[in-house]
Amino acid sequence: MKFLDLAKVYIRSGAGGGGCISFRREKFIEYGGPDGGDGGNGGDVIVEAVDGLNTLIDFRYQQHFFAGNGQHGMGSQRTGKDGDDKVLRVPVGTEIIDEDEETVIADLTEVGQRIIIAKGGNGGWGNLHFKSATNQAPRRSNPGQESIERTIWLRLKLIADVGLLGMPNAGKSTFLSATSNARPKVADYPFTTLIPNLGVVGIDEVEFVVADIPGLIAGASEGRGLGDTFLSHVERCAVLLHLIDGTSGDPAGDLTTIIGELEAYGGELAEKPRITVLNKIDALDDEERAFLKEEIEAVAAGPVLLMSGVSREGIPEVLRALRSEIDDNRLRHRKAAEEAEEDAPWQP
Repeated sequence: MKFLDLAKVYIRSGAGGGGCISFRREKFIEYGGPDGGDGGNGGDVIVEAVDGLNTLIDFRYQQHFFAGNGQHGMGSQRTGKDGDDKVLRVPVGTEIIDEDEETVIADLTEVGQRIIIAKGGNGGWGNLHFKSATNQAPRRSNPGQESIERTIWLRLKLIADVGLLGMPNAGKSTFLSATSNARPKVADYPFTTLIPNLGVVGIDEVEFVVADIPGLIAGASEGRGLGDTFLSHVERCAVLLHLIDGTSGDPAGDLTTIIGELEAYGGELAEKPRITVLNKIDALDDEERAFLKEEIEAVAAGPVLLMSGVSREGIPEVLRALRSEIDDNRLRHRKAAEEAEEDAPWQP
């Protein structure tokens, strides 16, 4: 299945059915009176987050979604049938954005979340509704409410606990394949990862989700390489795992480059908790490891872990550090939710 994380779709809700003008005509009924029924309501256009999807590829082959129109009212006080709803099923983590590509209408982050983005029109009243003591034979009805047409964008941001960062060939895909059942493409040339990959990683009987995105290079924020659009898939992560290639020749420079691209991307991404790891230490001797570790720590202004995705040296320590950051993040969110509940006004 191909990966697609941005789609433009055109939607239209159903129009309401018109009310009916009708009068009762039956043998032996002296006073018939009006009996025109109401029109049916138009169908809604609904977006729902469902389980089992991780791409918007379905919206590449179909971009137009129309809900059903309401049926017109009929005589004998018969109400028209409501129009069928149209449901757009999207992956969890999908943002619904207005046509201006800036206004976020909704963010579906949980399975089962749904939102009506185009409300169907109400059905019109039949002439039975207009009967009164002074107007016992009304000859008027309401037309159904018109449909709503709009254009929206669907943008997918993957849901993960850990986001992998690094230059091309930093060993991100190797780390993911070594710690999970995911099998991303691994090769000895840059940009082997062209789309994000997800893997479930476990340590000490605790599991979390890791997202691997294509590598960044200097100037990615200006469109060089594959650009920085894939950074949106790690915006929701609790912690970033920054892998640095110990054999690149300038690991400290690589660290500075990635930090610069994060800051150029904007938002809160550059402020997220980040664990820095010197990777591929299986190709370094003890003296080189110590020298590079000290050099990178001076730039990162924090501790640097050592790891090798090939020999698996240092992987448990890295996973435990990630788990600690994830636990801290979940605790912060829990406390914030509890404080929000305490500050909320009392309701019966």
